[in-house]
Parts: sequence; C-alpha cells; structure tokens
Amino acid sequence: MTTTLLIPGLLCDGYCWTAVTERLDAAVADLSTQDNLTRMAEDLLARHPGPLRVAGHSMGARVTIEMLRLAPERIEKAALLDTGIHPLKPGEREKRAEIVQFAYDNGIQALAERWLPPMVWEENRKNTRLMADLTAMVLRMNPDLHARQIKALVDRPDAEAVLPSVRCPLLVMVGRQDAWSPVAQHEDIVALAPGARLEIIENAGHFAPVEQPQAVADLLVPFLKD
Repeated sequence: MTTTLLIPGLLCDGYCWTAVTERLDAAVADLSTQDNLTRMAEDLLARHPGPLRVAGHSMGARVTIEMLRLAPERIEKAALLDTGIHPLKPGEREKRAEIVQFAYDNGIQALAERWLPPMVWEENRKNTRLMADLTAMVLRMNPDLHARQIKALVDRPDAEAVLPSVRCPLLVMVGRQDAWSPVAQHEDIVALAPGARLEIIENAGHFAPVEQPQAVADLLVPFLKD
C-alpha cells in the first residue's frame, strides 16, 4: 500500500498542509527531534515502509530530495515546494548562528515576529488571520527545535547531484513572490531533473501552501492521487 507523506519546513507543522489533508489521506512528517537532513530522511523511510508519494515544503523539500537519494525505488512521485538546491553560501553559517542565538535570547515570540514577515508576500502580510495562524504555528515550537533544524540546514548534503538521477514524476512549485527561494531556483531544479514540471503560484511568497492554499491543493492533490 502506498503512503502519501507531507513534510513541513523549518518551524512548521501540519498547519501548512491543511488544504491538502482536507482533500487527501496523507501522513504529516514530524521533524522535531533530528538535527540532520539525512537522519530525517532515514527516519521517515523507516517509519513509513513501502512505496511513498512525498511532498516537501522548504526544508521538507530538501528532506524529500534526500529520500530520493537514499531510496529512489520507493518514491513513486515527489513534489518540491518553495525550496532550493544550493550549497552553503558565504556568511550563511554565521547568519544562521545569529538567529539561533536570537531565539534563545529573546524567545520564540520574538523569533516569529522577526522571521515570518519576510517569508510572506507583502500583500498577504495584511491578512491578519493568516499571520496569526502562522505565528501560532511557530509558537508551538521552541528554541531548541529551531537550533536543531538550523543545524540540519547548515550541514545540508549536496541536493543538486541527486536531481539528474530522479526518474519518478517530479512536481516543482513556488510562490511567484517567494523572496527566500525565488522562482529562478526552481527553474534550476527543473533544468536538472528529467521530466520535472514547474508550477508557479501567483500572489504567494515562501509560504505558498498557506498563502494560496487552494491553488496549491488544486495542483498537488491530483498529482499525488493519480
């Protein structure tokens, strides 16, 4: 029996996949305890035996790519949303370390207030319900979890090398206004992965699955089901 698995990103949980899980029987991954992307992928493969259809958002998409590397024969379909494949950039380690310390020094509420707005398209930041729900999600996390997930991202393996060998159907999605993981990064993914399909979600930033939930679900649910 095939399992559909949805993998959240940094500081995220099943809230980001609500529009999908309302229409599709799927498991939502828990990445709250690991501090390594490969370990995250290994744990998910062990926890969900058999064939898989996987969608990952942001950090979760990097975990999806690791699953494709580790067990390509088990992945029937994969979707990568609002993500990237680039290696560590100059200065990134120091910037990530600073925001980890910021969360410890100032608390998770302050982290949410600093981190969330740039991830959301400017027009969508005016949606007080959306921002409140995103903030509530981050407040379900804690600085230790944040530190573990940042460590996983800083120590990330080479994602680019995996893509040319992907043989399963691959859907790549991105918010048009995603400033963190822009459209060009997803065009790079599609250029490397044979047969990959790119879909751009209008009026959405990095949190496309919650900024435009129905538009994302309209594309993702049929892809994962058919």
